[in-house]
Amino acid sequence: ELKLLADVGLVGYPSVGKSTLLSVISAAKPEIAAYHFTTLSPILGVVRVSEEKNFVMADLPGLIEGASEGKGLGFNFLKHIERCRVLVHVIDMASTESRDPYQDYLTIKHELEAYNPELLKRPQIIVANKMDQDEAQLFLQEFKDRLEDDLPIFEVSALTKTNLNAIVYALSDLLDKTPKFPLFSEQDEYKVYLNTN
Repeated sequence: ELKLLADVGLVGYPSVGKSTLLSVISAAKPEIAAYHFTTLSPILGVVRVSEEKNFVMADLPGLIEGASEGKGLGFNFLKHIERCRVLVHVIDMASTESRDPYQDYLTIKHELEAYNPELLKRPQIIVANKMDQDEAQLFLQEFKDRLEDDLPIFEVSALTKTNLNAIVYALSDLLDKTPKFPLFSEQDEYKVYLNTN
């Protein structure tokens, strides 16, 4: 039973900056901490594109290798992704935890496919986060050289709030072309943050 959780879902390893990204482009205030699985359930934020236009973005629980077999938050994580119209791969391009950013992307992609191959047919973009760190440019070039998928890459720093408007507008355009699913059910657990300004 497919229900809509959000327009856009942020996917990636724990601690790659998904919560920080959501907090700086929406009114959401997710818990942000330097340990894995800070986000245990989806946090939804409304992203304002213009006075007349906005969309809902979800910070989803972090993914680890083996999630499609139930490791980490496993199926709980993946069922939420299944209910987002557009997916954003958030990559720690500075490799702050000494992982290969491209391998992170491949692992995420593999776990999505292992859970439900249809997920890879969803519109997707890649957010190269933590570009404020010196090492990130080197990793980014290697990432681009190895990337075989034709997905747009946005270079950002959620921490310094760099290049965030480009993501917002690109996602808005992508959502205009992406069909909507039915609304989520009342039984689902979620938090939505609205900007009261």
